[in-house]
This record gives sequence, structure tokens and C-alpha cells, in this order.
Amino acid sequence: MACSNQKDDPLSNIVFISIPETLRRTIGDFEIDPSILLPVEIPSGKEKFRLEDLSWEMIIAAMLKILAYNPQHKDASYYRSFILTVKPEIVEELNYTAIFKAQNRDFNIAEEIFLSLVNLNTKDVNPLLNLALLYEQRAEEFEKRGSHEMKENYMEKAFITYKKAISQFPDSPETNFYAGHFFIKIHNYEKAESHFLKYLENPTDERKREKAEKIVMQIDSYKRRDSLFKEAYDYIRMGKEEKGIEKIKLFLKSNPNIPNGWFLLGWGYRRLKSFEKAKEAFLKVIELGQKDVDTLNELAICYMESEDYKNSKSCLKEALKKEPENVKIISNLGILSLKEKNIEEAKGYFRTVLEIDPEDSIAKQYLSYLE
Repeated sequence: MACSNQKDDPLSNIVFISIPETLRRTIGDFEIDPSILLPVEIPSGKEKFRLEDLSWEMIIAAMLKILAYNPQHKDASYYRSFILTVKPEIVEELNYTAIFKAQNRDFNIAEEIFLSLVNLNTKDVNPLLNLALLYEQRAEEFEKRGSHEMKENYMEKAFITYKKAISQFPDSPETNFYAGHFFIKIHNYEKAESHFLKYLENPTDERKREKAEKIVMQIDSYKRRDSLFKEAYDYIRMGKEEKGIEKIKLFLKSNPNIPNGWFLLGWGYRRLKSFEKAKEAFLKVIELGQKDVDTLNELAICYMESEDYKNSKSCLKEALKKEPENVKIISNLGILSLKEKNIEEAKGYFRTVLEIDPEDSIAKQYLSYLE
């Protein structure tokens, strides 16, 4: 009996056992081969494994875990055939379970099941698409919490998964439809257009066809508009705020009702510490109907720097109602409390941040200073 011993490896509780030659048999086109070790996962907290506790379900569960986290395992092909022979209905069962787990926000289990399905059901694109959509969902969750790094991490995972789906199933209508939406989300309009046009060669659903046609018609204007917007964003991000503001003002001349344009203008002015001009821009964003957490947070900063603590707190409290675990908002409430000389209240906010994200450097620094 062999055992994986990597401490942080999700396969660390897997042991491998041999079965007697008497169990060699043929099931349809599949032959059980006793010379190949079978994996079993030892339950957490148990150091020893008793053979009398062994079941085929335990073996299949361990095989699925190996397919999820080590699909290049030397016996992966055998495990795949073993599972599909012994339990042919398992693909449908796992797919239902994974979707259910994702809907109930049990993301880690859903991800593991989808990873298993990707490497179990290799002729079907749907596990890959479901995995990519799960990564997008996780990215959205982290964006709501104000965790930009984790959001980008999951968007990158989604990108890699779509790339794999496109490589393995280039003519799949569903692949092209969902990949098109993903590339719209990351503002790669050329790629998006390419995938939607590919989908329209063989549409599978009338509503999706109409949606794809509408998006293709809009993409030309998106591309022209996005080029100027992106240029403005890049200037501001690189510290060339004046040039960025010049570009975004040009953008707003022909797109005066785009909230994100006003948001970018406000962001540029705020970085220049022109808080009154920034405040006007952020209020315009809200006037246009985009009263999201980022806008409320930026507006709160403008009020705070203008020593209008009452309106600053009002914006932050409203943002917190929308996203109760957004550490950026909670940290700013802590900073506001410090400005108001409410030291204990400030400590409470920073401790709350660390309960949500124990590695948050800003909260650690403030608490270290205050305590």
C-alpha cells in the first residue's frame, strides 16, 4: 500500500492498494487489471485504513479526485474507463451535483467535481464550459468583496479554461457563444466578434441567435469607443492623470450618458486631489443610474478628504449594505473613524477586515499602529 505524503496536496490522503488476481474479470470491453494499483482516500482524521471498510464507491471517489488534480497520472486512462464501466450513470449525477453546489455557493466542491468531469468525460465540452462559468462567478464574488487580486486570478482561470475549450472543441456552438460573452467582459471585442460570428454559422437556440446578432452589430461601436476609453484608463493608471482626463473628456463628448466615462473622469481628478471636481463626476455617475459600491466608495473618499465626514459615512454605510464583506469599504470606515478620533470604533472596523481577510496588509498596519 503506497501513500501520497505532500502536506498541501489535495491528494495527500490518497493511498493505493492492490487487489488479488482472483478479481481479474472482463466487464463488456473493459478488463479489471489487478496489476494496476487502485486509489482510496482515507477520511480526514484517520491515520489508518482498514481493508474491511473498503467499498467500490471509495475507490471511484479517489479516482475522480486524481482525475481532477492529476489528470496526467500514469493510470488516468484506466481509472477513466473503470469509472465509466462500473458506474455509467455517474456523468449525469456529477453534473447535477456540481451545478447544485455552485448554485448554493459551495464553490470549492463544485470546482472539484467539474475538474473531475472535464477529465472523465473528455468528449463533451459542457464540463469545460461549466468550469469556466464557475470561475467567472467566483471572479464576480471577489469583485463584490473588493478583492481585485482574487478576481483577476479567477478571470485568468476562466480564460485558460475557455482557451482549452476552444482548442478541443473549436466548432462547438456553445463554446463560441460563451467564449464570445467572456471576451466581451474583458473588452477583447475582436475575439468576441470572431466567436459570435462562428456561433452564428450554426446557432442552437433562437434567443441566443438573436442575442449574438445584436452583439455583433454593437461591437463596431464598442471597439471605437473602447479604444479611447482604454487609452484614458491607461494614462490615469500609469500616473499621467492630465492626459487621461483629456482623453476621457473627449470620450464623454460623444458618449455623455456612459456612467463609466464619468467614473473614470472622477477617478482621474481624485488621484490629482481635485476632490470637488471628482465629487461632481461621481455624482454624475449616480445621476445616470450607476450607484454601485465603487462609485459610493470613491465619492466617500472625496467627502472624507473635504472633511465632510457625515456624507462620507453615509456613502460608506450605503456601500456596506450592498456588499457587507467588502474589506475596502470596511477599511475606509475605519480610516473615517480615525479622522473622527473614534479610536475604538476604528479598531473594530480593522479587526472585522482581518476576520474576513486575515492577510489584509492595510488593516494589519493600522491595528499595529493603534495597538
